[in-house]
Amino acid sequence: MDEPTVALDHPRFRSVWASIFTRRLAPDCTTHRCTMVDTHTEKLDACCQYGCDVDLAERDAIEARGDAIRALLRPEVVHARWFDPDEEVDPDYPSGRVVRTEVHDGGCIFLAHDRRGCAIHRAALEGGWDFRGVKPAICRLFPLSYEEDAIVIADEYPEYSCAHVDGPTLYRITREALGDIFGAPLVDALDAAEAQVLAAAPRHLPVTR
Repeated sequence: MDEPTVALDHPRFRSVWASIFTRRLAPDCTTHRCTMVDTHTEKLDACCQYGCDVDLAERDAIEARGDAIRALLRPEVVHARWFDPDEEVDPDYPSGRVVRTEVHDGGCIFLAHDRRGCAIHRAALEGGWDFRGVKPAICRLFPLSYEEDAIVIADEYPEYSCAHVDGPTLYRITREALGDIFGAPLVDALDAAEAQVLAAAPRHLPVTR
């Protein structure tokens, strides 16, 4: 079944899935104990298991912060290769080219040593530096993604227990990242779409006795 969409007044993105304004996510992946919904098995690194595409500028920024990030990596990957050396053309990325992070033992090379979240993000928090432009944009947006001219939800999002808790909406979780990556006009357009979706949502009145 096709997802309901809302039109956007934006030059690049023309529509957004309405469900990003109502579906929810655990607010902190370092405290939520994630499990796979179908098997009920714990997998704290569920969304980090595949690795990700990284813009060449992000790759360079990650390498520039290498010492801080390396300190939080799993011991067996500290000196491993971080990126696939083969570049691929991708016009959706600022430089027009991407590389893929390496995957080791079922997790992205940048999975933290305790398998709780991204070592890049944690290194920034612990070191007091800004992770914008360093942590890959695709990871900052997850579980949102985009295809052609639409903002969508990643296919695997419902597979993880973090998708089935009473946390903030997907839009509210990713709103700042969307603005950083795509600019304030997109946030303005999404705010308008959010208001439209929430205004149309059924209202549950309190029961009085």
